[in-house]
Amino acid sequence: MTAMTEAVIDLAAIAHNARVLAATAGPAGMMAVVKANGFGHGAPQIARTALDHGATWLGVASVAEALALRAQGLTAPTLCWLYSPAETFDEVLQADIDVSAGSVTALEALAAAAERTGLVANVHLKLDTGMSRGGAPVEEWSELFTWARKLSDAGLLHIRGLWSHLANAEDRSDPGLHTQLREFDLGREAAAVAGLDPPILHLANSAAALHLPPARHDLMRAGIALYGIEPVPGQTFGLRPAMTVRAQILLTKRVPAGTGVSYGPDFYTDRETTLALVPLGFADGVPRVAAGQAALSVGGVRCPIAGRVSMDQIVLDVGDLPVRAGDWAVMFGPGDQGEPTAGEWAGWAGTNPHEILTGIGARVPRRYLS
Repeated sequence: MTAMTEAVIDLAAIAHNARVLAATAGPAGMMAVVKANGFGHGAPQIARTALDHGATWLGVASVAEALALRAQGLTAPTLCWLYSPAETFDEVLQADIDVSAGSVTALEALAAAAERTGLVANVHLKLDTGMSRGGAPVEEWSELFTWARKLSDAGLLHIRGLWSHLANAEDRSDPGLHTQLREFDLGREAAAVAGLDPPILHLANSAAALHLPPARHDLMRAGIALYGIEPVPGQTFGLRPAMTVRAQILLTKRVPAGTGVSYGPDFYTDRETTLALVPLGFADGVPRVAAGQAALSVGGVRCPIAGRVSMDQIVLDVGDLPVRAGDWAVMFGPGDQGEPTAGEWAGWAGTNPHEILTGIGARVPRRYLS
């Protein structure tokens, strides 16, 4: 079977980004966040590369993601932070996976798992410092810390970390950012009053790690930057995009002016031109909303999408280019050859690069360059 599409993952770029981030972190450790299948790049491959080039921790969203890394033989310290209220945690403790907890209920479930398995649960207490998403709100901190101390003294929990997440680390002038930094310091002080001294404090995401030193603490969490997307608007830190998505052109046809293209049609050619059929569609991660703005690169020339994006295919208007079936059309890449970038696609689709990268579907095979 010959693949019509592929996402080429440059592991040298991941290695470079990991080194840049680790160097920036300085004495702090670096967590490689490989949730959502490594932002669409492949979690085990990214995890191994990042660990080989400066990462000291792995971070994932779900229990299933954490267990999958262990099944791949990855034994590095790993934190997961999203789980069902019915989660028992037995497998998690047996796999030596750290767990985030932002409620007394979660602490009790972890303690129960510790009693059943005879293993101490490694816990990172999560505080809501103003994002209003995960973590304990300030009015629940005292109770959370009291129970954490009680269950720690009972030998069931090891309070290994204290953490939170920043809502807008990209803008150092945002008053809300500085409020969150102060709230985290207050949480740290409140934990100390309760008799807790977690050895790992972590607050910084990619943006904060790169341009907000006060947020780095003991560990920084590298997400989007690890994959080569510059996280701070207007600033560059020498990161290299790692994913290139491309597809072979399947068919070309010469058509006259006034030819309708794709569903509707709501697009008609304005001149005699050549159309090229490309086997990428919204099931593969091409945003439908980007039609009318987006282009793919063919032979270094950007060619616009003609008509609507279908589930499995798009049509390009390649003009008078000498395009043939079997030529490659590049959806996005590093931009070195003039091709669009994931950031440009995010702009066309009105979203962020995270969604573009994680949206590349599973039926697009990943090919790895070492």
